[in-house]
Order: sequence, then C-alpha cells, then structure tokens
Amino acid sequence: MIRPFVNVVRVSADCLGNRRRRGAARLRRALVCGLVAACQTAAATPPAPPVPLSPEAAPANLQVLHWWTSASERKAADLLAARLAEERIQWQDAAIPGGAGIGAGKVLKGRVLAGDAPEVTQMIGPSIAEWADLGLLLELDNVAAAGNWNRFLFPSIEALIVHRKHVMAVPLGIHRVNTLYYNRALFARLKLAPPQNWAEFEAVANRLRQAGILPLAQSSEAWQVAALFENLVLAESGPAFYRELFVQLSSAAAADHRTGEALRRLRTAKGWLHGRLEERSWPEVVAAFAQGRAGMMIMGDWAKSELAEHGAALDRDYGCAAAPGTAAYHLYSVDTLAMFAGDYRRMPAQERMARLLVTPALQADFNALKGGVPVRRDADPARMDSCARASWTTFAKGVAVQAPSLVHRMATEEPSRDAIIAEVHRFFMDDRVPVAEAQRRLGALFRLFNLKNQGAPGAQDTDRRR
Repeated sequence: MIRPFVNVVRVSADCLGNRRRRGAARLRRALVCGLVAACQTAAATPPAPPVPLSPEAAPANLQVLHWWTSASERKAADLLAARLAEERIQWQDAAIPGGAGIGAGKVLKGRVLAGDAPEVTQMIGPSIAEWADLGLLLELDNVAAAGNWNRFLFPSIEALIVHRKHVMAVPLGIHRVNTLYYNRALFARLKLAPPQNWAEFEAVANRLRQAGILPLAQSSEAWQVAALFENLVLAESGPAFYRELFVQLSSAAAADHRTGEALRRLRTAKGWLHGRLEERSWPEVVAAFAQGRAGMMIMGDWAKSELAEHGAALDRDYGCAAAPGTAAYHLYSVDTLAMFAGDYRRMPAQERMARLLVTPALQADFNALKGGVPVRRDADPARMDSCARASWTTFAKGVAVQAPSLVHRMATEEPSRDAIIAEVHRFFMDDRVPVAEAQRRLGALFRLFNLKNQGAPGAQDTDRRR
C-alpha cells in the first residue's frame, strides 16, 4: 500500500478528473502514472484518517532527505541533528549528493512512487507549491500561528512558504548567490581593488592573466556555468528585467540586447580559463580558489563555510563582495524543509521540529555554519560576519532589490529551469554558437513553455494562488 494512505486518496480524486494547476501538472503526471492501481483501491474504500497522537506518544524518529553533503554542509546538518536530539527527535539522515539538489529531486520522486516518502525533505522554490498541490505536504498553520511567524519572517520568505493560504514549509536560511571572492594576498601584491563593475572586472582579470594567474575559479559543470550567467544577467539589467527573463520567461527579454550582452560576457569569462574546461564539483572549485590557483571566484555565500574547511579565513585570506555590478541587488536562494503528511504518529515530532527551526538561536547558529543569513527580520547583524551582514541588510531592503535564483530552483519550474541551463551550457561549451542564435533558442523555449502553460488545465489561475 502506498504511504501515506490519506494522500493516495487525494491523488485518486485527481485521477478522476479534478482540475490541475499549472505548477503541479507535470509533477502530478509523473507520479500519477505509478499510482493508478493504488488510486483505484483507495477510491473504493477510503478509510477515516487516524487521530493524531500526543507529543509524548509520538515516535521521535524523522528521516530527513537533503543534499547537504560537502564537509561544511555536513557540519550544518549535524548541528540540526544535535538540536533536534535535545527535543527528543532522532534525525535519520538521507543525504543525496549532487550539486544544486539535482540528484535529490530524482530520488524524492522515486521514493514517493515507491510509497517510501521521507518524513522531512529539503524542498525549495516553486516545487513547494507543486508538491502541496498534490496534497502530500503537512500544513504547518498551527505552528506558524502559535509562533507568530508572520511577525518576524521577511515578506518574500513568507510568500515562498505559503500556498493557498497554508504554510507548507519551514524556512532555514537565505543564501546570496551573487557573491565575489578574491584572494587578498594576490590583490595586495598586484595592487588590485575588488572590481565594482564589468569594466573593472575585466581589467582585474587581464592583470591577473599578465601575472600568470588564472583570473576566475570556474567549473564547466552545467549548473555552475548557468550560475555565472545569471549573475551576469543581473549585473547587466537589474532585478526587474531579471524576473522578466527567468520568472516570466519572456521571449522579448530573451531577444533583448541585455541578454545578448550577458552572453557575450559569459564567453569572455570563458576565455579567462585558458582552455581549462573542467567539470568539477563546487567544493573542488572552492578548493582550487583556497589553494591560490585562481584570483577570484563567483559563487554563493555557502562557499565561505567550505573555505573555512581549507583553513581560509574571511577578511584575512580572502575578501567577500557583491559580484561586479550587483552591489545593490540580492540574487537569492532559500533553504527550506517540508514535511510529508499522512503518518499521524510522526506529526507531533514534525511540528516540534518546525518550531525549533525558526528560533533565533538555531537560525543564527545554523547559518553561521552554512554560510547564509537568518530568515528573520529581527536577526542581530552584530552576530554576522562582514559578508553575511552585507547579504542580510541588502535582502532586508525588499523585493525591489531581490532576484530569485534560476539555478537554485527559486525562479521557475523544473522543466523550464533545466532547459535554460542546458541552452546556456551549450552556448558556453561551443564557441561556434553565435550570441543571436542562443538568444533565438532561448526565446523559442520560452514561447514553448508559455504555450504549454496557457493550455494546461487551471492555467488561468494565479501562479501560486496565495
């Protein structure tokens, strides 16, 4: 029998013809195909849901599926496990390696199909709404109301976790993706200043090349190439155009000269690699930078914690600044955990976990290890390092300066995200592809996805119906 049973009944109703919203349609099709038999059985004799047990009687074991597998991420996850143990909750680890959570997403879908969903899973961006529409996630309204989450969460964070007026996930921390790291010793020796814009970035890169130093630590792995590209788009255009391109998937924005300029700059940056197109994991890229094999690196602020694993200290061995041209903006990714519903014996422990994760102390300690910043508006900037303080104060300025990361699942749904990353990677790897051709192909993809979305049942509804 599929677990959790009550959710099979919900999927059964969907099999019988309920309207499906745009965001969840693709995910639903993939899951329903493997659940048809269970749907029919469940629809025939749906049981009454069991009565939730008291916290004292609830099982204290929760399996957590996530993709925090680097050395520094592991320490942050271990902190969560230790704090949960103090609350009589045993963290059963189900870590899935793979940059940007690509592998974990596939494993999660497979486990749900097999009736073996974890009690807790890392889940970010629009995917929260997609899974919520399937009726598979535990609503955390009572926890959020009792804890007054709406009083201390940033508005954009609250909007991210609320779907159809229900709280569906727990926010852990905010990462700034548009972060520039530079080697302080190299910059001091060559009398270089951190670049503030593209012209300065290019001048610094050329000076480093002349000194025989690789200007930029960069992998040719597809998602890391796309992460550099989204930084270049933000620098060239600002958050409003960035959203038009990556959230609205506007074909006009794809054809815009600003997108073309970002592609040209991506190709220029490729030239700084001296032909070293190595598909390295992000911890390997960080290691190369920590060892002084490159003068600069553009990566999310999670790299700070990984640099510490190599003995590198912020403001001593390396500096941290906004990526050139983006000092006023925040390209963000948000760590969130969602709870799978249905096994009511687990619900008290899941709710205790949700309460703990947003407390000021855990928010501060977790993000100090993870490299991000708290999701709380009342966080204390004095407890943050210089890089985190700049991130938190910039994000606090509101949605006008915020841009959701395409690569890290904040901007759009999985199929369109993957297609954009693939197209950008194709352009990066093949110098024969003209900029105009890459723009044309992106525009064609956008038109295709928008056409599909317009034709999907429920497409006339608002994007997340919050």
